[in-house]
This record gives sequence, C-alpha cells and structure tokens, in this order.
Amino acid sequence: MKKPVFLPPLFNAARATGLAAWQTGRLFRQLAGKALDSIQDILRAEVQKGNVQLVADFLADKALPAAKALLLERMAARLLVRIGLRGVLATNVVGWILPFVLERLVKVGVSTGFFEKVRTHATVTDTLRRLDELKRAAWKTLVPDAGSGAEVLPDDTALPAQLPPGTLPDSPLA
Repeated sequence: MKKPVFLPPLFNAARATGLAAWQTGRLFRQLAGKALDSIQDILRAEVQKGNVQLVADFLADKALPAAKALLLERMAARLLVRIGLRGVLATNVVGWILPFVLERLVKVGVSTGFFEKVRTHATVTDTLRRLDELKRAAWKTLVPDAGSGAEVLPDDTALPAQLPPGTLPDSPLA
C-alpha cells in the first residue's frame, strides 16, 4: 500500500511543536471558543440588523436553504480569519469544528427553550441577551471543566509504615 505523501510532514510538524496527546484538549478548547465566537458574532449582527426571526429559524433548522448557506458562509469566513491558518488545512479544520459547535448550540437552544423565548419576546435587546445566555450554556457543554485549572498534585504526606499482619494500630480513644 502506498503511504500518503502528507503524513510524514504532518507528523514532523506535530513533533516539532512538542505537543503531547493531553495538550490537544487545550487546542480544541481554543478552536471551539473561536468557532463559538464567530457564530455568535454573525448571529448578533443579524439580530442587530433586525433579522431576529431569521436567527431563530436558522438555529431551529427552519430557515430557507439560501439563508442557511449565506449565514454558514459568513461564519466559516469569520472563523477562517480567527484561526489564522491558510489553505486546505484551514478549510478542513473549519469543516469539522463549525458543524460540531453549531450542533451543540442547537441542542442547548432546544433544551433551554431558547426558540420559544425568542418567539414570545422578539425584541432586539432581549434576543441579544438570550444569545449571550445560549453561548454560555453551549460553552459549558463543549468544555465541561472550563477554566477550573484542576490538576493532580503529588501527595506530600508520608505513607504510614506497614504494620505486621495481625496487629492493630494504637487507638487514640484507648
């Protein structure tokens, strides 16, 4: 079987960056955050133009195909600019992260009742506030441990010496 030409340079680039497997989580969080910001920027711009119903229909997957394509194209272009990559790699990254983040955003919108709230209170300021709430809730589902900085520390207490079998430790109550 012929080995793909792009794999050795890709592996060499990964080794050169020095990233271990556990560090890719940080990169995913950064990329997901940029994708969520790009989506949020486009949706906020549409709401500020007065297209509240278009945003609600887009997130509920009821918008016209031309409107969906236009919004997705704008989101992809915004994300391409934010991630700073070029060429095929950038389009591949955008091609897998944008649908993933949009899917999470829609799931959170359905579970929190975002669409019903927007339909009942369709003012621009209320919708912008609800979009911010939706973004925060989606971020919590994308990155459940966002920003806690939890890490395992070495135990600095010495382990007690092992007792011989059949003996009990001295009780402080005795």
